Formats: sequence, C-alpha cells, structure tokens
Amino acid sequence: MKRFHVHAHVTDLKAAIAFYSKLFATEPTRTEPDYAKWMLEDPRLNFAISTRGGKPGIDHLGIQTDSVAELGELQEQARSADLALFDEGETTCCYARSDKHWVTDPDGVAWEHFHTLANIPVFHEAPEVTRAGKVSSVSTPAPGEAQEESASCCTPRAASGRPLASPIAVSITPAKSCC
Repeated sequence: MKRFHVHAHVTDLKAAIAFYSKLFATEPTRTEPDYAKWMLEDPRLNFAISTRGGKPGIDHLGIQTDSVAELGELQEQARSADLALFDEGETTCCYARSDKHWVTDPDGVAWEHFHTLANIPVFHEAPEVTRAGKVSSVSTPAPGEAQEESASCCTPRAASGRPLASPIAVSITPAKSCC
C-alpha cells in the first residue's frame, strides 16, 4: 500500500509542531532539532516539516511505498508514460536511507517516489571522496551550523548541483469562496 507524502519548510519548528499536532490530533512519530514527521493512517499520509531549505511552504510532494516492488511499479509507470525520470537510487535524506526517483510536473513541481530502507541519526549523509579515491559518508551540518541557504536533500539535483525542480513554496491565504 502506498502513502501520500508532503514535505513543507517552516520557520518556527516548535510552533509548527504544536499546530500540526493539534490539526492531526496526534504528536509526531519522529522529531529532531530541525525536523518532525507524522505517519498518519487516516488519511494515509507521511507529512514532514523541516527548517532546512528555502522559503516556507510546501517543498515537494511524493508517494512512499511499502515495498521495493511497488516502487518499481511507480518507476515503470513513469517510464511507460514517457515522463522525465531522475533515478537517484539509494540515498539518504530526512533522517532516512531510501531508494528513490523523481518526476517533475510541467510547472516544475517535484514528485518524489521512494521506499524507506532504514532510519539514520542524521538529516543527510553526503558522499565524500578520500585522497585514495574511496567514497565514504559524512553527515550534513547540524541545525544552526553553516549550510547552503536553499540546501535540501529533498530536491533532485543535476550533477552540476543545479536543482532539477523548484520547491513549490505555496503560501496559503483564506479563500472567499470554495470550489
């Protein structure tokens, strides 16, 4: 079974956790100094917030699978539909090791398809090449330490480091009427 995923950037994590805990009527399933996640069953949703990244708002959408087979089905569906697919493979992000790929809609909204393999103790591990040419992992800076302003491991990037999609960054204003 699949789970819808939403990741939003927030400016005040403590206030956002309080708000979403009331909204969802439950506390987060995971909290870190810069991150919180709710794994809801009704509706089936993986909702994550973090203080890493650009301006506040929705960063990306996604579908989390319960199995490698389901992830393969999503990947084949994207390829069969002739969607541009960025296969990231096994990677780390948001305190988890996952296998993932990305598709981007015509307006540049990133959709992440992923299967979580394990939890990890750091937000992201970046590969580091030693002088001997060996690849090892190093963790990203802790919250408050120097980091790129718009750095987010949750945005697919080309080899040049340039984002392949734009964060959604949707701001919400009260509607005068509804659909």
